[in-house]
Amino acid sequence: MFVVKFLYSAVLFPPGLFIAALLVLAWFCRRRRKAAGAALLAAVLLYLTSVHIVSGPLMRSLEARHTPPASVSGDVIVVLGGGATLDTPNVDSRGHLGGSAANRLLTGLQLYHKLGVPILVSGGQVYATGGVEAEIARSILLGAGVPAGKIIVEAASRNTTENAAATAAILKERGLAAPILVTSAYHMERSVRQFRKAGVTVTPFPADYQENIAWEIHPADFWPSAYATYNLTVALKEYIGIAAARWY
Repeated sequence: MFVVKFLYSAVLFPPGLFIAALLVLAWFCRRRRKAAGAALLAAVLLYLTSVHIVSGPLMRSLEARHTPPASVSGDVIVVLGGGATLDTPNVDSRGHLGGSAANRLLTGLQLYHKLGVPILVSGGQVYATGGVEAEIARSILLGAGVPAGKIIVEAASRNTTENAAATAAILKERGLAAPILVTSAYHMERSVRQFRKAGVTVTPFPADYQENIAWEIHPADFWPSAYATYNLTVALKEYIGIAAARWY
């Protein structure tokens, strides 16, 4: 049943469904060589952008750039946001953090219980339909038992560049000089560069890993999936962001 479920999910759902449709179109257009070739090329490109054998190494190459230190110390934990809903019901309030943002905050909470230093949550309202990430994170931390006096909110930033600049100003104002930076492993390299530009040296503590460190090729790596497409998109976005970090 697992094999059957895997096969139909790879063929009947996007992007596998679209790849199959393009292959069928190429077959029906086989007498028109240009049309058939265009459909076949589109199918190949869509396939390559939707398989883990392509997205996995790209994502892993980003996540391998930084590793959590065996022994960590600092005077503040900085947790970067990564998306939030606006009005979804939560235990103590409204709004939820997205998957990556929630994983980052969970790691920040674990570090807080280990070190007892303040947590600075950074992230504002990026879109009108999204929530103010830092405020939602603050509510979750309060519900998890973190005292209000141990939570610092930076709720104005809308991207990594602004995260770094706004956080740097708060750290300087409060005399905090040894921040531990928590963000997704794939996002860490770009974040470290932006904080360096803002004049802040951080101790990276990556979280929210998307890939295993050890990897063995599996037949499933060759089947198209929306998850692989998403990871490829995220990885490419990070590489573009890293290249552009010197200017913005």
